[in-house]
Amino acid sequence: MTRQATAKPLIQHIYQKKTATQYYKEDNMVNEYEIKKQICEIGKRIYNRNMVAANDGNISVKLNDHEFLCTPTGVSKGFMTPDYICKVNENGEVIQANAGFRPSSEIKMHMRVYKLRPDVGSVVHAHPVYATSFAIAGIPLTQPIMPEAVIALGCVPIAEYGTPSTNEIPDRLEKYLPYYDAVLLESHGALTWAGDLLSAYMKMESVEFYAQLLYQSRQLGGPKEFDAATVQKLYEIRRKMGLPGKHPANMCLNKDGVNCHNCGGSCHSDAAPAVYPFSGAPQTIHGSTDMTVDSRAQSPEVIAEITRRVLEQLNR
Repeated sequence: MTRQATAKPLIQHIYQKKTATQYYKEDNMVNEYEIKKQICEIGKRIYNRNMVAANDGNISVKLNDHEFLCTPTGVSKGFMTPDYICKVNENGEVIQANAGFRPSSEIKMHMRVYKLRPDVGSVVHAHPVYATSFAIAGIPLTQPIMPEAVIALGCVPIAEYGTPSTNEIPDRLEKYLPYYDAVLLESHGALTWAGDLLSAYMKMESVEFYAQLLYQSRQLGGPKEFDAATVQKLYEIRRKMGLPGKHPANMCLNKDGVNCHNCGGSCHSDAAPAVYPFSGAPQTIHGSTDMTVDSRAQSPEVIAEITRRVLEQLNR
């Protein structure tokens, strides 16, 4: 075999390897662009649903342990295009941003979530009217008033007030991160996180819907809460369904054996410190099992299955 004949397959092999690398890079670029489009779509949704006003709110998505996409500061989330989206590292430092755009001033809050919750792939911050009203009033969302909220959402505590754009918010948020997937930010808004962008957004929708129902039922004389036995049945349904995420069904093991939904937001635990004052008593956080979040918990099929099992349990 001639030297030329021997070299030909080698040249083809090198060429093919180079092409594969190029395809890999191009594929990553396409994926990032698609994620940027999705961020813009979610931005439109939170804007159109009155969850933000003017330039409020921010959204981020984890690409890997060192790269994150996020919305820019100073722009309306309802009118973004993919070229608005910035890329930052795990410290919130800019990797890439087009001229005239810089990352959200509250990226520190997002980075703290990713740091302490490696299962999380996306974070959404907004100012939904009803949920933010509860945050301003200092009232956590803990009343068990409907099966779907008890099963899929759980309790939503309030993280103490911190000055926006500083480390005060992530510092005060930190103690809730191992135990919840949504929090109210005192006098500020709401924050949700999940395994993917759509799930994080749907969690925000669920928080706002729960808060709206709670507010409106109070105008009608107060919501009728489920008793402890009913809540336990709903928790058991959640366990059997294997829904992902941090949830009181897996974590609220206070000293009296009472679940979060039936302690009025004033649980006491021997295993966890009091973290937020409410109605003159401390609210506590509780240990949990590790789970992750995805869109299954919010899908129509899951909700239908939840409803079916709830009716079966309550009719026994």
